[in-house]
Amino acid sequence: MTDFPPPKAGSAGDGHIELEKAYDPKAVEPRWARYWVESACFTPGAPDADRPAFSMVIPPPNVTGSLHMGHALNNTLQDILARYHRMRGASVLWVPGTDHAGIATQNVVEREVAREGRSRDDLGREAFVQRVWEWKAKYGDVIVNQLKRLGASCDWGRLRFTLDEGLSAAVREVFVRLYEEGLIYRGEYMINWCPRCRTALSDLEAEQVPTRGKLWYIRYPASDGSGGAVVVATTRPETLLGDMAVAVHPEDERYAGRVGAKFRVPFVERDVPLLADAGVSREFGTGAVKITPGHDFKDFELGRAHGLAVIRVMDENGRMTAEAGPYAGLDRFECRERIVRDLQARGLLEKEEPYEVLLGHCYRCRSVVEPRVSLQWFVRMKPLAEPAIRAVKEGRTRFHPSHWEATYFDWLENVRDWCISRQLWWGHRIPVWYCGRQSGVGSRESAVGSRQSCPPIVARETPSRCPTCGSEALEQDPDVLDTWFSSALWPFSTLGWPVQTEDLRRFYPTSVLVTGFDIIFFWVARMMMMGLKFMDDVPFRDVYIHALVRDAEGKKMSKSKGNVIDPLDTMGEFGTDALRFTLAAMVMMGRDLRLSSERIEGYKHFINKLWNAARLVLRSAPVEADPPRAGDPDLGFFDRWILSRLEAAGGEVAAALDDYRFSDGALALYQFAWSDFCDWYLELAKLQLRGGGAGAKATAGVMRHVLGALLKLLHPYVPFVTEELWQRGRFSGRPVSQERLPEPAPAFRDPALEAQMAVLQDVVTEVRHARSVIGVPNATVVRLALVPAKPEVGKLVEEHRDVISHLARAEWADGQLDGQGAKSFVFSHGQIHLLWSEARGRELEELDKRRGDVVRQLSAVRMRLEARDFVEKAPAEVVERARRREEELVRLAREIDERLAQLR
Repeated sequence: MTDFPPPKAGSAGDGHIELEKAYDPKAVEPRWARYWVESACFTPGAPDADRPAFSMVIPPPNVTGSLHMGHALNNTLQDILARYHRMRGASVLWVPGTDHAGIATQNVVEREVAREGRSRDDLGREAFVQRVWEWKAKYGDVIVNQLKRLGASCDWGRLRFTLDEGLSAAVREVFVRLYEEGLIYRGEYMINWCPRCRTALSDLEAEQVPTRGKLWYIRYPASDGSGGAVVVATTRPETLLGDMAVAVHPEDERYAGRVGAKFRVPFVERDVPLLADAGVSREFGTGAVKITPGHDFKDFELGRAHGLAVIRVMDENGRMTAEAGPYAGLDRFECRERIVRDLQARGLLEKEEPYEVLLGHCYRCRSVVEPRVSLQWFVRMKPLAEPAIRAVKEGRTRFHPSHWEATYFDWLENVRDWCISRQLWWGHRIPVWYCGRQSGVGSRESAVGSRQSCPPIVARETPSRCPTCGSEALEQDPDVLDTWFSSALWPFSTLGWPVQTEDLRRFYPTSVLVTGFDIIFFWVARMMMMGLKFMDDVPFRDVYIHALVRDAEGKKMSKSKGNVIDPLDTMGEFGTDALRFTLAAMVMMGRDLRLSSERIEGYKHFINKLWNAARLVLRSAPVEADPPRAGDPDLGFFDRWILSRLEAAGGEVAAALDDYRFSDGALALYQFAWSDFCDWYLELAKLQLRGGGAGAKATAGVMRHVLGALLKLLHPYVPFVTEELWQRGRFSGRPVSQERLPEPAPAFRDPALEAQMAVLQDVVTEVRHARSVIGVPNATVVRLALVPAKPEVGKLVEEHRDVISHLARAEWADGQLDGQGAKSFVFSHGQIHLLWSEARGRELEELDKRRGDVVRQLSAVRMRLEARDFVEKAPAEVVERARRREEELVRLAREIDERLAQLR
């Protein structure tokens, strides 16, 4: 481990320490970020009875990513928990890592290759994948270094990548086991297809976006030449080229007697039957719908039920196939326009009307997704979902806030089989090989049944020959697995599984997962299923779901709106601690954060105030000052008060973080540090230090003790400034990040004394408010008298009248200042009378000046009203307005005269 940095220059030889006047995060933060990593101080020791395990796995950011505000929030909250539990004595493991991000990374490298005038096909698979690895080696650590800059206290020696050798072994093991149990299968089903990325997408990856479209009403002529027709309504007229039927509800009287009749599909001249199916909505369009089994999810299922053939009229690039007849080769949207024009020309378009549709978009490239029948690999989800539902209902995993459990249950209870194959080159290649003696191995359009006798080879290791026929001509399945397949194994694969490692024994299940609500389906639910299946236990005991970071007006941040707050820029401008504390203070369960630069700047002032407070303490209290002891008679009233408040604040922070109430913990620390410690105690401590003697010595010990405890409590939230002050203040010979949090000291807790101090604070605050109301300059001393509401208040004030006098800049009057022109203020503990000798003169001066202004204005108004021309020729409303103004000025003059009489 790197040696703990020695104190910087500036420490005095007498045990007093001098800090720079201003805190410079740009100088401090890089030094500590580097020290934490190089010293490996976040590598956990072995858990035991005295050091319970606390573990987390980082939600792995994409290897293509750069730190955004969502990352900053998520990892700040995780780091707070890691540092907090480490300082409570736990053996903390926080596993870092990145995700290979199949589609995203492949797209980035494809664009890079395209700038060279080439495509991935030009390079070939092996060369392209090598190119991606080269890109990863060059840019893959960008977000890792940014997380280190944020202060993430991960065990960086355990950095994982979802394509690591160990994780790849876990992926193969899971695939093979699921296949052997019949939970992974291959088949032709309707899937979401991205023509741009040329890959299948899961239902979750096809984001449904409300989109303004049209509903076209199309006539299908009767096949018998009778002149009859049926009118269908559709939002996708280009797919009619693949229609195999028209369907109506069996109880729709509009079509009674017509079921079984045949109608002709325009342009391809295909005769199709009119079917009855209870799944058809009588309310949509005309009640008659076209059935395209090859290009619609519902139509695919209906087609299977009725034995309809599947015709593919679009290819993998979104272009029309030879099955599209005269439209072959056209782009899908160009085909739509042509078909609509041709329908109009033939008189087959009854009408069109605006219609909003939910349109699937690729979650990566934003292209419109096409439903398409394709040969893909799937996971049977129902058998895996049931234990995951049960585990949450039994409380083995708890959601915070708990209302997210309903979202989790809703998805799992209605889950569909998961399409896990992707037509990409970057990712975990599916561990399936086909014997070269089979026909149609590489054809995605061919059915499974068209192959010859040798079954697929599903294996953990690459086979050398076919176990059925002995042929060495083996071809691996060209597809890769969905990125989320490997991510679903993250909590146990990162700990060494399938090898039964010591890390697995110590740290699985993990303690908590911190994540956003948007990946409950993508990731949380799938990790639950895989953890229960392969580890026979939940992957985490708690799931903390945080909200989104929005702009100050509550709008989602986006580059197009120009409202993005970049965390890297923010850390450079205000300091990392200021950003971290802002995020933690604002994150409240169930509510999105409304972030602004002004908020962050405000908490930068808090960091500066902490620095200035430490500067005062370290300059005033020597390093060798004795820590306070409960019952020490030399401890003064205010010493005992701040020790009691420290004990209360420590309890509040622990209770908040134990319950994932990050903002409550932050605000408790803010209140204690800013108000109790800085604004009140340190001001009072200055007085006590001036008095000298044993009391001053005790106060010096309290100042240093409270500052050290505060640095410990604040450290999980603001690690950089607290680490710097701990080291500069020479509180111990090791980093504060390796210290224990302050042990509970109930002997210091004194609620009754805190209540008394609250009364004194109210008195001082009320006097300060009264000074402000009557405009007393800050440096001016006023005369003060107090009439207490209760005798005990009077006694308390009397005991501390010198302190009140000092803090309120007031001198006590002998009497109640009645009849001397004093201002009176009523508050909860009595009445305050305040006399400022200059106040009466200033008010007289101001009243005289104001009276002169009123008299001049009144004279001018009366002159106008006395002028005959004005009264006779001016509009009536103008004259009336002048008379009302005269009355108002007369009233003002009378009120001023009355107040002058009182003062004189």
